[in-house]
Amino acid sequence: MAKKFIVETSARHVHVTKEDLEKLFGAGYELTVKKELSQPGQFASNEKVDLVGPKKTIPGVSILGPVRPASQVEVSLTDARTLGVDALVRESGDIDGTCGIKLVGPKGEVELTKGVIAAKRHIHATPEDAAELGVADKDIVSVKVETQGRSLVFGDVVVRVSPKFKLAMHIDTDESNAAACKGMVEGEIVK
Repeated sequence: MAKKFIVETSARHVHVTKEDLEKLFGAGYELTVKKELSQPGQFASNEKVDLVGPKKTIPGVSILGPVRPASQVEVSLTDARTLGVDALVRESGDIDGTCGIKLVGPKGEVELTKGVIAAKRHIHATPEDAAELGVADKDIVSVKVETQGRSLVFGDVVVRVSPKFKLAMHIDTDESNAAACKGMVEGEIVK
């Protein structure tokens, strides 16, 4: 029997640099932890910003911490249409050639020239998990998710391997809704 792993829905969110955080919230500002996330050291913060696109604004989007080397906005493709931006499907951190957007915080705004992506669905795995699953870093796999009435096989899932990770698959809200994911959902790699 194939090893199963948790499938988590990753809602729209923002990653910011220290410099951009200070422009949005004020000099010396630090993110405050609202909730620890499944990946070690990652957290949802109490801080939120508005995403201002050419077409519409999505208010109150969470910032995930800790701060990053580059600011990045992760939205679903539905969010991108709402905002009026062309979000490319990319792995987190791969922002070259992507479109920008305006972030508005309580103390200021930041005009990103790039960084808006629809995150490529992915599996976080430790080297030990990867060996047990029979996969390696950057492999592309398919994952079956069984739900009530909308079971689905997701193709084009990239495997990301690091000793810093905890085993989990991440999909966005569009993908989660397509498979009627709610509560605790598990997936397994299919050949």
